[in-house]
Amino acid sequence: MFSAYFPVFLMLGVALLVALSVFGLTTVLGPKNMTAEKAIPYESGSETTGASHIRLSIKFYLTAILFVVFDIEAVFLYPWASLFTELGWLGFVEMLLFLIVLGVTLVYAWRKGALEWES
Repeated sequence: MFSAYFPVFLMLGVALLVALSVFGLTTVLGPKNMTAEKAIPYESGSETTGASHIRLSIKFYLTAILFVVFDIEAVFLYPWASLFTELGWLGFVEMLLFLIVLGVTLVYAWRKGALEWES
């Protein structure tokens, strides 16, 4: 049974080795020119202003959650599309129900104003 999973473990091992090697080499060999300008904190490419402990708007969190929900949809659609012919009508109906649930979720979020970005 191990021989069936050996290629997967080999790929994970090589990927881990490459990632750790690249991280280690850049840490050891990379330049370390810390300047005062590089040490300034910034957020989204612009300098921060005001207090550092302000509460963010719920719109940020709502946008992130909606992104995750619809990103997961895309993750499920790719394998389904690649196995579309083997799954038959049952697979089609199940994916159709999944997409209907996500569509209802999108309409609900839209009606609640979750997709409006106003300051």
